[in-house]
Amino acid sequence: MASIQANLLKFWLKHQHIFGRGEYDPQHLRMQLDHAAGRMGLHRDVHIVPVQAGTVSAEWLIPAGASEDRALLYIHGGAWFMGSPASHRGLVSYIAYESDVRALSIDYRLAPENPFPAGLDDCIAAYDWLIQRGISPHKIIVAGDSAGGNLTLALLVALRDADKPLPAGAVALSPATDLAFTGESLKTRAHLDPILSNLGSNNIIPDYIALYDPHHPYISPLYADLHGLPPILIHVGDYETLLDDAVRFGQNARAAGVDAQVVIWPEMFHVFQIFVPHLPEARSSVTQIAAFIKSHLETNMDRENMKRVSIEP
Repeated sequence: MASIQANLLKFWLKHQHIFGRGEYDPQHLRMQLDHAAGRMGLHRDVHIVPVQAGTVSAEWLIPAGASEDRALLYIHGGAWFMGSPASHRGLVSYIAYESDVRALSIDYRLAPENPFPAGLDDCIAAYDWLIQRGISPHKIIVAGDSAGGNLTLALLVALRDADKPLPAGAVALSPATDLAFTGESLKTRAHLDPILSNLGSNNIIPDYIALYDPHHPYISPLYADLHGLPPILIHVGDYETLLDDAVRFGQNARAAGVDAQVVIWPEMFHVFQIFVPHLPEARSSVTQIAAFIKSHLETNMDRENMKRVSIEP
């Protein structure tokens, strides 16, 4: 059963109309989201350092004492047309703190001004920048929520296709994996979803994918060849229209031999983790995410240490 806080939030969110009240004004909605989500609060033991990650503006969220030789690359959500490092500072700071890892939160280009593949190109550029700074791919985890979860999974496929070294793992929160919209939960969860049920009539998806086929594997990772990807953790709410996007992607990934786990949170809504300072379910989710990040970074660090020992005379 959901907590009292979760039920109150669902009622409140149902009346917020995050995607507008029939109008589609990207600039206004961006400012609105940054203002609202930005009030979630930065973890007190994490500080921010603005940085230019190659061609991509970004910021480091750094827990006290975190090692400089590993990183979390975070890709924010916002339906590909809104959201920013500012809107997601609270969530990312808590994940960084619980994981004891520096998080690079990137300000990738948004639609409609910059449709696909601009945002994905920026994700690749930021990942390359981390490696160029001397951070081993085996010490990098990629994570993102909603549209950022989509870009997280698309990034893995694009890196694999380009024969680039893959990160140690990935975390996707409520990812959109099927922009052809074939999931049954789009209908069966519409009356329950307090956020995406208010999506309304707008050009969000057409503005993002432009003239590309929505089945393109970098647009809809559900249709990608998933062989060879690193371990993936997906968290999704049972009360969201994107439930099937997460579940079906997990099934496809496991069928391709990927270590993929999908955790379904009963009665929870889209990216509920953003309320981590106030919501017990969000804190539990972040704890699980941090355990995944720590486990896969430490496992790969142990492997690298073993390799170094094996070649010593």
